[in-house]
Amino acid sequence: MSYNQPGVSSSQVFYRTVKIENVEIFYREAGDKSSPTIILMHGFPTDSHMFRNLIPTLAQNFHVIAPDYPGYGRSSTPGVKDFEYSFDNLARIMDKFTEGLKLNQFSLYVMDYGAPIGFRIATKHPERIQALVVQNGNAYEEGLDNDFWKPFRPFWKDKSESNAAPLKPLFELDATKWQYHTGVRNVEAISPDGWVHDQAGMDRPGNKEIQLELFYSYGSNPPLYPEWQEYFRTHQPPMLIVWGKDDQIFPAAGAEPYKRDLKNLEFHLFDTGHFALEEDGAEIGHLISLFLSKVVPTPVAAR
Repeated sequence: MSYNQPGVSSSQVFYRTVKIENVEIFYREAGDKSSPTIILMHGFPTDSHMFRNLIPTLAQNFHVIAPDYPGYGRSSTPGVKDFEYSFDNLARIMDKFTEGLKLNQFSLYVMDYGAPIGFRIATKHPERIQALVVQNGNAYEEGLDNDFWKPFRPFWKDKSESNAAPLKPLFELDATKWQYHTGVRNVEAISPDGWVHDQAGMDRPGNKEIQLELFYSYGSNPPLYPEWQEYFRTHQPPMLIVWGKDDQIFPAAGAEPYKRDLKNLEFHLFDTGHFALEEDGAEIGHLISLFLSKVVPTPVAAR
């Protein structure tokens, strides 16, 4: 079905899958394919569902793609013995996903886990990146020195059961709900659909083992920060920061260092928590649309 077919709204969302190697990747797609593309990269413990309200807004002016990584949402979830759950491998699969969809140039929205996945793709293919939107996702050591990360560091050094034990409560409902509620202005404005959806995915058989592998692999990200920072300095991708400043996982201290390396940077802190879209999605969507309209060339066919 063509996006430009009469009777089809530009904000209509389509739910699709594509096979990358032996993995089915589910993705949401909306907007006119001749418009500039933005790929939305989700965080933990959620999936493309976190963008359910943002996609129709962006689709008015952009071609929007929001995939689920392997192990998340409606994508394949092979067991830990059958698939390497590492950030290197997730980035490799998602890179092949963009190539499978023939996305040669695009902007990236990266949040939480989406940042180390997206930045790996960006450093590998700087010529493909038109702009970056960063929401609570680190590329600097600042902001990783808080209490949340303290139990991770022993696990990164020694992948033992005793070091894993303090992390396992993060896979349970109270912790998932905590991520949605902590730091927000008004808990009553936060739909339970988010944390209920995420926990249902977490509770699938074998999924907590998958998440533990990625907790361990997160330790591979900080050593790459200098490479990502060099990419920022050398290639100067236009960047929009839209950050929930009261996030206790990635606090505002992690947002500030981007100012050191980016010349074309628009910076916004929101008075909310980790999942900033839940409380400030309308304003964030507006800012993204304005920013991309300024920095990303519109193809002649879309004018």
